[in-house]
Amino acid sequence: MNLKTAAGYLSTKRVLVTGGTGFIGSHLTRRLVSFGAETAVTTKYNSVVDNIRVVDLWNDLTIIEADLRNLDSAQQIKKFAPDVIFHLAAYNHVGDSFIHMSEAMDSNAKGTVNLLQSYDKYERLVYMSTSEVYGYQTEVPFIETMKPSPISPYSIGKYSGELFAQMLMEQMGLPITVVRPFNAFGPYQSTRAVIAEMILACLSGKEIKSTNGTQTREFNFVDNLIDGIILAASTEKSMGTVLNLGSGREIAICDLIRLIHHETGSTSDLKIGALEDRPTEIWRMCADSERARTILGWEPAISFEDGLRQTIAWYRRYVEEFSKGSGLHGLASF
Repeated sequence: MNLKTAAGYLSTKRVLVTGGTGFIGSHLTRRLVSFGAETAVTTKYNSVVDNIRVVDLWNDLTIIEADLRNLDSAQQIKKFAPDVIFHLAAYNHVGDSFIHMSEAMDSNAKGTVNLLQSYDKYERLVYMSTSEVYGYQTEVPFIETMKPSPISPYSIGKYSGELFAQMLMEQMGLPITVVRPFNAFGPYQSTRAVIAEMILACLSGKEIKSTNGTQTREFNFVDNLIDGIILAASTEKSMGTVLNLGSGREIAICDLIRLIHHETGSTSDLKIGALEDRPTEIWRMCADSERARTILGWEPAISFEDGLRQTIAWYRRYVEEFSKGSGLHGLASF
């Protein structure tokens, strides 16, 4: 399978993206519309102002105003009758999930169960899990055969949804693929994510405080993840499998901060080591993505460095467009 063939397959389908106005979801939605697919998204509010990432696509989409935490609300999906479903809707902040435990569990576990209960006439469904399900492991890189050990309400909820999907895959033979993406970055990402936060801090010249930053992470440029997700939905051999989507590039957080500082030409004062380490820190997170390479023929097409430069360029435009002197200031709550 290649992306051209996948685009041809999806261009003839009715496709639903739950969470299609979120960061990754909006990039996926944009790609599907470019293919010519009849595309629907679920969103809590049928309002352009609340879904700014897809404002230019609004008239090309079917908007399903639904909260998947409510089974009655999820039933609306039947009216659209999608051939292909990408399930991305989730509570997605790891740290805050400790404060909003019920919401994280309701969104990630119950929301997934409600979706999968409400409609099962699809040809393909891709469930977006997360690398966070691995939690603490004694070996690195993480491989799909490892026993997950999630350590946050966010990841427990996501893994619960994954287990329900796997049960349907195994017991009922439903055509589901589970993908576990590692950390994403790119245009339109919330500034609560580390790369977006660091870019904006560097562009503004703000002082930057961090831990020693020796913990490592993989970061995936969002376009590469979209390639993998699309291939997962279009490749028959992927059905019934769990697939890591990782960049193959592991970087220490302290080195990431220094790289962003350099690439932005920032004057920010760096105070690496000024903060204490988190008590639940995972010191290394990186993926073995051999299964995705073998089954999907997927490889990250855009390097980490090129993706970072594209992201920095986008945030420079963001700062100019949504500066305090702009009438658009305040609408930039991406």
